[in-house]
Amino acid sequence: MASLPPPPPSDEALRAAPAHSDMAVDKDLSASVSVVEGNDAVTGHIISTTIGGKNGEMKRTISYMAERIVGNGSFGIVFQAKCLETGETVAIKKVLQDRRYKNRELQLMRSMDHPNVVSLKHCFFSTTSNNELFLNLVMEYVPETLYRVLRHYANMNQRMPLIYVKLYTYQIFRALAYIHNGAGVCHRDVKPQNLLVDPLTHQVKLCDFGSAKVLIRGESNISYICSRYYRAPELIFGATEYTTSIDIWSAGCVLAELLLGQPLFPGENAVDQLVEIIKVLGTPTREEIRCMNPNYTEFRFPQIKAHPWHKIFHKRMPPEAIDLTSRLLQYSPNLRCTALEACAHPFFDELREPNARLPNGRPLPPLFNFKQELNGAFQELVERLVPEHARRQSGLNFLHPTGT
Repeated sequence: MASLPPPPPSDEALRAAPAHSDMAVDKDLSASVSVVEGNDAVTGHIISTTIGGKNGEMKRTISYMAERIVGNGSFGIVFQAKCLETGETVAIKKVLQDRRYKNRELQLMRSMDHPNVVSLKHCFFSTTSNNELFLNLVMEYVPETLYRVLRHYANMNQRMPLIYVKLYTYQIFRALAYIHNGAGVCHRDVKPQNLLVDPLTHQVKLCDFGSAKVLIRGESNISYICSRYYRAPELIFGATEYTTSIDIWSAGCVLAELLLGQPLFPGENAVDQLVEIIKVLGTPTREEIRCMNPNYTEFRFPQIKAHPWHKIFHKRMPPEAIDLTSRLLQYSPNLRCTALEACAHPFFDELREPNARLPNGRPLPPLFNFKQELNGAFQELVERLVPEHARRQSGLNFLHPTGT
């Protein structure tokens, strides 16, 4: 087996120690948010903060009762809380803040506004008794994750119904089209744990922008990013000038996992991860390796043929599902389809039917209220993405994209 870059740190450690080149110095940390003091404990405590006060807006106090921790890691914790003034349930992500740097997650989340991206309500800083500074991101609360939904079906020894596979993955690609096409944001940690699901409406929201970054062509990025099962092969090859197509690979892994009921590439470490990928895609060619990382010069790989995609899935798997998976999981990053092209794939045609409904007869969540993700799209693609009935309903002739 060829030698690979040195083994990466654990996935959690990636967030704990971001490269300083990835950060911007913050001249005035608390210029736009209030600081709450003495907030050492979490659950059972009431946190009060002041919001407003800008542009003649009235200042008002908001208080949160911290109810339970719903996630934690070396990045900090996420807890469920109730707003005492409104009774609304929120999620608060509390992360240790380096006073020298801006928090990129906060900067990015402030600019996000999309039905398939978790929304930031506001934020505040808090300090502990030993003067540690924490940033608290107050976000909408969504009760389930795709990871837990997958576990639910696995525990019942059942496959996820295909309508839900289509519904969930379509919304994942809508979220990615929005963040990729708008500001060129790469999420860099797409996985079932970071995809929230509303169990009533089945709306999906991409969350946790702690690893996200605006990728700039020619600028170097860290390759030890993204959780292992969902890590694109160019990252395993140590690429530092990758593109948003690493998110497309991750989303392809999520699609395959929903179809199979288990991860497609369950590697134990970086080398093992590559072995799992080679078992399915076959040994990458020299050209494919060059496309992933032109600086990678080791080529000693065992020659393994690609495993036919239709043999990976069960016999009754729709060919459209297999075709889409194969278009997402390509070694060459530039051969993977874009998020918008994935949304237009025939696998999702059922969602575009005028009478499409959830299995319980309720309507599907909004799927065609596109925002800036259609910028620059060809007219033909737009017409595929927004079915006639959706155009009529919204009273639009529809969009005049810049593509021709």
